[in-house]
Amino acid sequence: MAILHVEYFSDALHMKRKVNVLYPEVGKVENFTGTDIPVLYLLHGMTDTENEWLSRTALDRMLHHTNVALVMPEGDLSFYTNTTYGMNYYDAIAKELPEKMHFFFPNLSTKPEKNFIAGVSMGGYGAMHVGLGVENFGYVGSLSGLLNIHGLEDHWAADKAYWDGVWGPMEKFPGSDNEIITQAKNRTENKPKIFSWIGKQDNIGLYPGTKEIIPQIEALGYDVTFHEEDGIHSWYSWLPAIQELLLWLPIGYVPESNANDAKYTFAMS
Repeated sequence: MAILHVEYFSDALHMKRKVNVLYPEVGKVENFTGTDIPVLYLLHGMTDTENEWLSRTALDRMLHHTNVALVMPEGDLSFYTNTTYGMNYYDAIAKELPEKMHFFFPNLSTKPEKNFIAGVSMGGYGAMHVGLGVENFGYVGSLSGLLNIHGLEDHWAADKAYWDGVWGPMEKFPGSDNEIITQAKNRTENKPKIFSWIGKQDNIGLYPGTKEIIPQIEALGYDVTFHEEDGIHSWYSWLPAIQELLLWLPIGYVPESNANDAKYTFAMS
C-alpha cells in the first residue's frame, strides 16, 4: 500500500493537523476498481500519535491485497471530545476529517456501509464516541476502549484537572453526550455494527466496565461482536485483536500467507 503523510489546517481546532493514509495500489489488489474505496479510520491511544498505527503494526503489509484505505489522524490527549477548554476534537474527527479526506481522495466511499472507525484504548472510546454520534460509519470497533467509567473513579480523582478538562465534572458525566451508553440509547435508527475486544488481564482496570456495558448496548438492539480474551492493555495483545477486527469488517481481508505473497516475490538466482 502507498503510505501518504498529509498535513492540513483544521478550522475546527484552528491549527494544523497531521494524518497518515494507507492507500491501495493498482496491481496489488485483486478486483481493484479505484472508485468507491472502503475506508477505515484508526484512532490512537493516550501518549501516542498518528504514527503509532504504522510503527506498532504491519498494516501496510497486512493489507496490501485488500481494497481498503486507512486514515490515521492525530488526536493528542483529547479523548476525541469537544473539551471544556474550547478545543473541539470531536468536531474535527467526526465531521471535518471525513470531509477533508473525501476532498483530498475523491475515490474514497461516502457510504456508511463502507466507512469504518476503530481505535485502541483512548481511541477505542473515541471510535465509539464518534461512531455513535454521527451516521458516517456503519461499523465501529473498540480495542480495550474506555467504554464505562464505573470503577475508575479513583483514576479521575487522581488527575481531576485533566479529566474535568476533557469531560467536565465527574458528577455531570452520567447522562451526558460523552457517555457511551447514553449515546447508544440516543441512537434510535441506522445503528452501526459494533466490535469490542477486551483483555481479561487489562492492567488499567477496563475489563469489568466493558463486561458491564456490552450487554446493555446489545439490549438496545445493536449488532455487537464481543471478544474477551487473555491479554493486557498493550500492543502485544492488540496485534492479534486487530486481525480479528479486520476479519470482522466487510473488506474481504485475507490474512497473510506465503501463498498469498508468492506472486509478489522475486526469484533469487
